[in-house]
Amino acid sequence: MEDNNLWENIKKGDRNRFKELHDKYFHQMYLYAFKSVDGDSGLAEELVSDCFIKIWENRKKLNIETSVKHYLFIILRNGIIDHLRKQKVFTEPIPMDIMAPGDEKDFDDQRQYVRLYMAVKKLPEQCRRVLELAAFESLSYQEIADSLQISKNTVKTQMGRAYKQLKEMLDPKDFNFFLMVCEGLF
Repeated sequence: MEDNNLWENIKKGDRNRFKELHDKYFHQMYLYAFKSVDGDSGLAEELVSDCFIKIWENRKKLNIETSVKHYLFIILRNGIIDHLRKQKVFTEPIPMDIMAPGDEKDFDDQRQYVRLYMAVKKLPEQCRRVLELAAFESLSYQEIADSLQISKNTVKTQMGRAYKQLKEMLDPKDFNFFLMVCEGLF
C-alpha cells in the first residue's frame, strides 16, 4: 500500500496499517539513528520507537503534506538532536539545510555532514575553533592567528592536530568527504 493511503488509514486509527508503516521504515530509521549516535544500538532503537510513538499519539492532528518517509525522518532527526543536546554533545543547533533529508543521495551526504559535524565538536576547543575559522569562515592562517591572538605556527599545529584526530575519528569514506568539504585547507 502506498504511504499516503497508509497514512489516511493510520489517521483513522488502523493499527494494522500503522504496523505496516513501522515495518516498512523501522530498519532504515534504525540505521540512520545507529550511525548518528555512534553505534549505540539500544539508544538507536529507543529513538526510533519514540518517533513512532509520537506519530501514533498525534496521528489525528498531523497533516503530512510531504512524503510520510520524509516526515518520519524529520521527527527522528529532531529526537536525535534533542538527545544529543541533553548529553551536551551539541552546544549549538545543527543547521536545517544539513539535516533535512531529500532524495537518497542528498540524504547520504547529509548524514556525512552530521557525522563530520559531530566529530568536529569532539575536537579540543582550540583545535576545533581554528578548524572552524579556516573551514567555515574562510579565514587565512594569519587572520586566525590575529583573531585568536596566537602565532601562525600554532594555527598550523592546531590544523595538523585537527586533521590527524578527524582521520582517527572518521571512517575513510567520511574522512574523504571531510577533505572534499575542506578542500585546500591542508
